Amino acid sequence: MSENIHDLHTFMAQVTTEMASEYERIFAKTAEDPGTAGDEGEENWATLLRDWLPPSYHVATKGRLIGSDGSMSKQIDVLVLKPFYPPKLREKKVWLANGVAAAFECKTTLRASHIKESADRCRDMKALFARRTGSPRRELRSPLVYGILAHSHAWKAAGSDPRENVTDALWKTVEGAAHPTDMIDLVCLADVGCWSEAHMPIYQANMQPKAAEHLRSTFGGAWGPISTMVSAAAGDSKVFQPTGGMLAYLTQRLAWDDPSIRDLADYYRLAGLWGSGHGSMRYWPQSVLSDEVRQGIEAGRLKPRGNWEEWSIAML
Repeated sequence: MSENIHDLHTFMAQVTTEMASEYERIFAKTAEDPGTAGDEGEENWATLLRDWLPPSYHVATKGRLIGSDGSMSKQIDVLVLKPFYPPKLREKKVWLANGVAAAFECKTTLRASHIKESADRCRDMKALFARRTGSPRRELRSPLVYGILAHSHAWKAAGSDPRENVTDALWKTVEGAAHPTDMIDLVCLADVGCWSEAHMPIYQANMQPKAAEHLRSTFGGAWGPISTMVSAAAGDSKVFQPTGGMLAYLTQRLAWDDPSIRDLADYYRLAGLWGSGHGSMRYWPQSVLSDEVRQGIEAGRLKPRGNWEEWSIAML
């Protein structure tokens, strides 16, 4: 008896095929008209998001974010606006920062240099948002989801490993981040894989006896938070698709602040759109957390992993 494949995975495979076809079409025109090729690539991703995100989320292209103090970001390619965003202001190309749920750079052909440059833009754009306090989730994650969406990549030579190349380039940005909220949240390389951030508010130094002294020095105590970029690739299973992983992660991030779409986020998770993956750990000092949260962790407030638990021991 053959294994049943959920229709969602079939739909995502169709999306992957469409993106590959679009890449071939757009790439053929890149040399003669790179501007138009880039615009078409962005529109591919904007269309995908419009088709698959809940209809209350407006997807726009191009523009700059403006902070509450009037400071402006650099231009961004694709934006997901929160449901309350005023319709009249959707006509503008200057977006109120606190009304933007997600911002994406779009690349037709991804290179390692793009990831390094994106890390700088990510940090600067997230600086428009006030740091949140009150729970591990709020303090380890920015209210803005910042990501990179790419059709394909430049590592086409025999023996090249695009998954490892993206992972290495991303890891350098994680190591260089000054705070967990500065990290790139999401990378979707449509023909290779999906990378998404994850955190644990507490990791005990004595879990690594040989490195315990070093970890205690890094943490500033017996424990500290950790972060990673989880890598899930198309070849990891028969059904996982990078675009499906991207949509599942993004929907879950949106659902933290919008309970009305949590049923959809839970369904994507239960249906296996996330896939499974792994990543290296970045260790942070306890000082990235507020005194209130540090004291709550030490008092035992953390709970076993829960889908919508602000004080969960793991944040995926």
